[in-house]
Amino acid sequence: MATLDGKHSFGSIGETRVTFVEKGTNEGRRDFLKQLLEHNGFEVILEDEKKKNEEDPQLYTVAVTDMVFNPTIWIFERKMRTLDGHKVTQDYWFQRTTETKPQYWKNS
Repeated sequence: MATLDGKHSFGSIGETRVTFVEKGTNEGRRDFLKQLLEHNGFEVILEDEKKKNEEDPQLYTVAVTDMVFNPTIWIFERKMRTLDGHKVTQDYWFQRTTETKPQYWKNS
């Protein structure tokens, strides 16, 4: 899974200029990101990555047409919302939890 490193990665898919959200994602992750990004008002572009071998799993590239979108900024500035209206946390983004409390620390 990718990390939130703050780097803005952009390029083209076909004739469309895009900001890459994640590359090399599986089908479940692709669907999760597509639904979350579309819910937040982004136009999502998906691309199948080429397989090196026929046995390899199909991987995908997820991108948006908004050229200034950066997931790190949107998550840590709390601009992105879940489908039920809560703020997206880093753990929610990476599908580590469905918990959306905004704490980035745990108290014992």
